[in-house]
Order: sequence, then C-alpha cells, then structure tokens
Amino acid sequence: MSDYDPHAAIDYIIKNAGRFAKAKSERIYIEEYRKSLKAILMKQSGQSVIAAQEREAYAHEDYAALLAGLREAVETEEKLRWDLIAAQARIEVWRSQEATNRTQDKLTL
Repeated sequence: MSDYDPHAAIDYIIKNAGRFAKAKSERIYIEEYRKSLKAILMKQSGQSVIAAQEREAYAHEDYAALLAGLREAVETEEKLRWDLIAAQARIEVWRSQEATNRTQDKLTL
C-alpha cells in the first residue's frame, strides 16, 4: 500500500470546496427555476385547460433545455462530491496507516 499525503488531500478539499458549493447552488437554482419556467410556459400556452397547459409546458423546447442543464449541473455536483469524499477517505487511510505504524513501532521496541 502506498503512502498518502494527508496535506495534499486536505489542500484538495480546501481548493475544491468552493467549486462544490457553486455546483450545488447551481443545481438547486435550476431545480427551483424549473417550477417558475413551467408556470411561465403554462401561462403562455394559450390553453384554458390546466392539463393542456401542463402538456404544452413540458413539451416546450425551453423546458427541455432546462432539463439538459439540470442533468449537467447534477453531474458536475456529483463528480465534485465524490472527489471530495475520496480525498476524505485518503486522510482516513493515512490515519489508519499511522496508527498501524505506531503499533508496530511499540511492538518492535
């Protein structure tokens, strides 16, 4: 097993925490805006029946484009989240290795 540099992992977390926060805020904004866009498109549909308005809104190209943006936002957020989790795991591996090394040092004395 190779040695891990916990400081590099911590630096990675610090460096990317802002990117993760931005990605998450973007995803949440798109999810919330999706509701507003649906209402706007329903109003613009010219239909009087709610179900018809909803159908028109869901079929609108702007709504489909928003969903594509949501897909990208979720992908970005999840990639960053798992990279940060991996960095945290590296720190935990290093801690375990250090504890094992200390135990081995005590046994060889």
